[in-house]
Amino acid sequence: MELELKQAAFDCYETSADAAITQEESAEHIVPDYCPDIARIIDSTGSVYVHSRELRDGKAEVTGAVQVTVLYFPDGESGIRTLEFALPFSVQGEGKGDRLLAEPELESIETRLVNPRKISTRCRLLTRLTAGQRVRTQCCEDVEDGEGSLGIEKKQETYHASAVTQILEKDFTFSDTFHISPGKEAAEELVLKKVRPSISETKLIGSKLILKGVFTVEFLCRSAGNQYYAASGELPFSQILEAEEPAENATCQALLQLTGAEFQLDSEGDDGHAISVTLYLHAWASLREERDLTLLTDLYSTAYDLTYEAAPVSFSEFAQNLLRRQNVREVLEIGVTAKSLLSLDANCGAVTVTREREVVTLRTTASLRALYLDEGGTPLVSERRVEVSAQLELPEECQVTARACCAEEVQGSLADRGIEVRFPVDFAVEAVSRRKVPAVTSAKLDDEKPKDLSGQPSVVLRYLDGGESLWDLAKRYSTTGADILAANELETEADVPGDRLLLIPRKRS
Repeated sequence: MELELKQAAFDCYETSADAAITQEESAEHIVPDYCPDIARIIDSTGSVYVHSRELRDGKAEVTGAVQVTVLYFPDGESGIRTLEFALPFSVQGEGKGDRLLAEPELESIETRLVNPRKISTRCRLLTRLTAGQRVRTQCCEDVEDGEGSLGIEKKQETYHASAVTQILEKDFTFSDTFHISPGKEAAEELVLKKVRPSISETKLIGSKLILKGVFTVEFLCRSAGNQYYAASGELPFSQILEAEEPAENATCQALLQLTGAEFQLDSEGDDGHAISVTLYLHAWASLREERDLTLLTDLYSTAYDLTYEAAPVSFSEFAQNLLRRQNVREVLEIGVTAKSLLSLDANCGAVTVTREREVVTLRTTASLRALYLDEGGTPLVSERRVEVSAQLELPEECQVTARACCAEEVQGSLADRGIEVRFPVDFAVEAVSRRKVPAVTSAKLDDEKPKDLSGQPSVVLRYLDGGESLWDLAKRYSTTGADILAANELETEADVPGDRLLLIPRKRS
């Protein structure tokens, strides 16, 4: 007869692909007719915007653009001019499922002069692609034993499981006004614009996930007298994502991704001291729940012959998201005396993960770039690459992935013939350990022919061998663990001594 098994099922997201892809994009750009000839390029910066994410036929594809800003000296004119254009890119990788997280970052950007009317720009991009697939895990928890008449003994084991049960996504627009300090001159032009999103709080209230954080904005402004100064600040935001009713113990991981940005001087509203900021964003969040998973891992009958089939049940036994901050202080030697700082940038590259037992070491390279004015008021650029590392302890069996970023404004101060730079590097770490446990999938019992135990001795004396459990002993002799404990006047398996002969009685019907 086919035994009736009690099945359980749960849905969760599993990572089908996780890859970090580095690529270079380059393009030549013709200087528009309304711009003067370029005499010398000062610097170039870029902001990365994602336009589309698609999973199809086992492939992942992401498209977007690097919004490039080139600063240059015009031929025959004074002051700094800017040239802005979009450099499109696409990233392909392996992936299947119904959710795709793409995290492109600009590792470096360089623009060179081909001739006074043409420039060539090259960008180095690092994109992490993570594809998620919703899967249903089915497992057997228990078996019907005919109210004890079939003599079925079952081994049920409980495991801790951690699973991503929901992935939430939402596109939204943020608009606000940034006010330049009244003590500074009115801005006539925004030479450089930068924004960094940062989430400071996630909170689940019923079926609503509330995200709170700030957008750090930085501007390089030009006043009417061709004077340049930096202005920066924070714009707070909050956003609500709808979810299915999650478990009380659910935890959240959230990210914000820029898909576009607009900055405009509000000349009518505040006499050149107000900047209208409009950001287009994609919010992504995963909800992870902890649960106990009961599996039927073995069974037998003391009265009948029983056979069963088993298959491994795979689940995440341990999962943790960590943020490890490493504060960096470096001095950029510039060889001249600087008059003022105009802009500072720190971009992080890919993270390498090495480990020695439980100690995990994370390493990345941060590219620093400083735009400053020398004593004569000439804009100059200084660059340097800095190795940044951090350590943490994690279980040996877990797999570790990490990314690094500088999520806050880079601080700098002028020193004697140098620039002291201070900034934090945040290592976002995901540690996951998976486990496979063989569990019963089907079972058959020959209830028409009871077991013939007549040839088996009524009493057996033997030691519990190394690695052998009470369950193994009882199954071997078609008895029960409870009967062995009772015959030896023991209460639990923990009371079984390793150096004592155990009395193993034959199971009686």
